[in-house]
Amino acid sequence: MGCQNELLVQEVCEIYEKISKLETLKPSKDVNKLFTQLVLTCMPTSPIDVSKLCKRVQEIRSTLIRLCGEAEGLLESHFSTLLGSFHNPIEHLNLFPYFSNYLKLTHLEFTILTQHTTLVPTRVAFVGSGPLPLTSIVLATNHLAATTFHNYDIDPFANSLASRLVSTDPDLSKRMFFHTSDVMEVTSELKDYEVVFLAALVGMAKEEKKQVIEHLAKYMAPGAILMLRSAHGARAFLYPVVDPCDLRGFEVLSVFHPTDEVINSVVIARKFLMPMHSLDQGLGIDPLMLPCKCADQIQGFCHLNHMNMIEE
Repeated sequence: MGCQNELLVQEVCEIYEKISKLETLKPSKDVNKLFTQLVLTCMPTSPIDVSKLCKRVQEIRSTLIRLCGEAEGLLESHFSTLLGSFHNPIEHLNLFPYFSNYLKLTHLEFTILTQHTTLVPTRVAFVGSGPLPLTSIVLATNHLAATTFHNYDIDPFANSLASRLVSTDPDLSKRMFFHTSDVMEVTSELKDYEVVFLAALVGMAKEEKKQVIEHLAKYMAPGAILMLRSAHGARAFLYPVVDPCDLRGFEVLSVFHPTDEVINSVVIARKFLMPMHSLDQGLGIDPLMLPCKCADQIQGFCHLNHMNMIEE
């Protein structure tokens, strides 16, 4: 198994070297080829623990995640611009090459959500929605037909592209809102949402992610649901890993690791109904231990083709 991990790391590092020498990460034949190669290398189920890799590989991984994030943003901007040229962009979403993956991921997230709450949310926030807010659009169209979606992104250009996609749709234009804000500056508004989605690339470094989660824990409504995207095994070379132990202020409900072409793992957590100091002092429980214990006991492995979700 050790040799297998070594070969995987070697291949990832070789692809990284090629990606790092690209003049631009805008969609092109060379860019698409290298990132496709990287995804296919990291996709198979792997026991590798990226946190135990040597310092040099850790640094490569951190840089690679940022490069993947930049390339993903440029790819989404490219296709959002293309889709925005149609009279009704929503009818042409399948032009985006990974649209089917978003359909599967969104179906997974909605299924997980319904397993842990019977209430249909009236207001949902998506933090880090980007220029192509497919999760919000698919949820609003296929699963939550009466819910309003508030999309937050720090980039005004991304929001401009995103809002154009729904502007001509008579239904979505009334239920989809876009806010140009740094989530760390969004405070009291967060109490208005029953569910908050946190995009995988909001807080790419571990400390950045922890700060965002702590901010959400401070301002979200008690009992509100937080949906996070994480990564597992070799897929952690592509996206940041959300450690359930970092979810201070939340009860981790489930962690799901897809094993097919859907790259992101999904973590669902609920904000505690009482302040952390009350849990700590009133119950004599270390709140930091709660998510860790939960993470050890609850693991889901999902084969999306049949939606067979196994929870331990």
